[in-house]
Amino acid sequence: MIKAVLFDLDGTLVQTEKLKALSYARAAVELCPHDLKEKEVIEAFKEVVGLSRRQVATRLMNRFRLEPGAKARMSEFGVNVPWQAYLQIRLNIYQQLLADPEILVRNQWPHAVALLRAVRERGCKTGLATMSHCEQTRRILEVLELGRAFDFVATRDDVRAGKPDPEIYLLVAAELAAAPEESLVIEDSPAGVEAALNAGMEVIAVSTPFTREGLYALERIPDSRIVDDPANLMAVVTGVFEEHGASPR
Repeated sequence: MIKAVLFDLDGTLVQTEKLKALSYARAAVELCPHDLKEKEVIEAFKEVVGLSRRQVATRLMNRFRLEPGAKARMSEFGVNVPWQAYLQIRLNIYQQLLADPEILVRNQWPHAVALLRAVRERGCKTGLATMSHCEQTRRILEVLELGRAFDFVATRDDVRAGKPDPEIYLLVAAELAAAPEESLVIEDSPAGVEAALNAGMEVIAVSTPFTREGLYALERIPDSRIVDDPANLMAVVTGVFEEHGASPR
């Protein structure tokens, strides 16, 4: 029986991946020595969704030849390597976007929020496992009025390894007193899906424009567990619950 439903945050409950992509794109344009369009970086970001900040910054910096510009800004931020400077510029832009509550409210995913409320009403324990840091996570949940929607929240600050390592999902399940096989994960990114599978948990992937291609490229999750149309999410979740002898409704 499914006792706990574990949610990712970025891309799953709120479209912060879109905002992150925009922040990386604007920072890249700022650093790029040649003509570069934001949409080019946003498209490239789709290939690195779910990776660590260092990995994302490094890959985008290499792809768009941003190292000279980033290196020139290192002293400004007191950092030691170019990718850190790129990341600081991007974080400043991202914080400006997050500072506007209306932007966050407009970019929440209603279908995922509705599912969260439905499983709580059913009596399931709920957890959040996000690679965002604690401060950002707390602000997003507060703006979306989801601060009390989870029985336990784990962020990037609580674990050593990021997704696709299963550490964060195993941590949340343990705190909820749910075994891996009693846990259902709702994710959007390939790395997040891999993390859930590596933890031995059931997983449903809700695709976004940033993650759809990568999700279908995975060989470990059947297409039936990938939800492209948000209207079908509850039906897919219900099917998983029924397989385990219960229904979330």
